[in-house]
Amino acid sequence: MYYYGFDSSILYLIPALIISIWAQSKVSSTFNKYSRVRSISGYTGAQVARMLLDGAGLYDVPIEMIPGRLSDHYDPLNRVLRLSQDVYSSQSVASIGVAAHEVGHAIQHKESYKPLIVRNSIVPIVNIGSGFSWILFFAGLILGIKPLLTIGIILFSAVVIFQLITLPVEYNASSRALTILNSKKILNNEEINGAEKVLDAAAMTYVAATLTSIAQLIRLIAISNRED
Repeated sequence: MYYYGFDSSILYLIPALIISIWAQSKVSSTFNKYSRVRSISGYTGAQVARMLLDGAGLYDVPIEMIPGRLSDHYDPLNRVLRLSQDVYSSQSVASIGVAAHEVGHAIQHKESYKPLIVRNSIVPIVNIGSGFSWILFFAGLILGIKPLLTIGIILFSAVVIFQLITLPVEYNASSRALTILNSKKILNNEEINGAEKVLDAAAMTYVAATLTSIAQLIRLIAISNRED
C-alpha cells in the first residue's frame, strides 16, 4: 500500500474527486446560464416561493433572504425557507427553479416524507460521526489500537448513510418543484426545461458528495485491513 512514501489508498478518492470538480463546475455554469434568462411571468424567486407555499397551505412558513451564493435551503427545525440574495430578488428561470426546489422540501416536511424524516432524525449521529470518526480512526492508527479504527469506520458510515438518504430527498424535491411550476403555468415549457437543467446539475453535486463519502469509507476500510 505504500510506495516510496506514497499511500496508494488515496487512489480510491481520485475518481470521486474528479466527478466532484466536474459537478461543481456544471452547477455553476448551468446556474449562470439560466440566471441570465428572465422568466416571462416576471415573478421573483421570493414571489414564486410565497405562492407555492401558500398553495400548499404553508402560510406560516416565512421566507428569509440570506447572504451567499446558492446558499438556499429549507430549515425544518425552525420551519423557515431561506433564499440567497440572487434567488430571492431575481426573475430568472434559474432562481425560480431553485426557489421552487426549496418549497419542495417544505412540502416534504409537511407531508412527513419518509426519507426526509429519516435523514433529519440521524443528523445528530452524523454530526458526531463527522466530527469524531477521523479523530478516533487516526488515534487508533497511531496507537495501533484496532477497536478505535473500527469505531471510527462505524461513525463515518453514518455520514455515508446520510448522503445516500439525501439523494432521494433532493430528487423528489426537484420533481415536486417542476410539477408545480408546470401545473401552475409559472414557467412555460421552454423555461421548465431550463429549470430542470439547473436542478439536475445541482443534484449531481449530491451524487458527487455521496460517491466521495463512499470512496473515503472504502479507503478507511482498506487502511484498517492493512493494519491487521
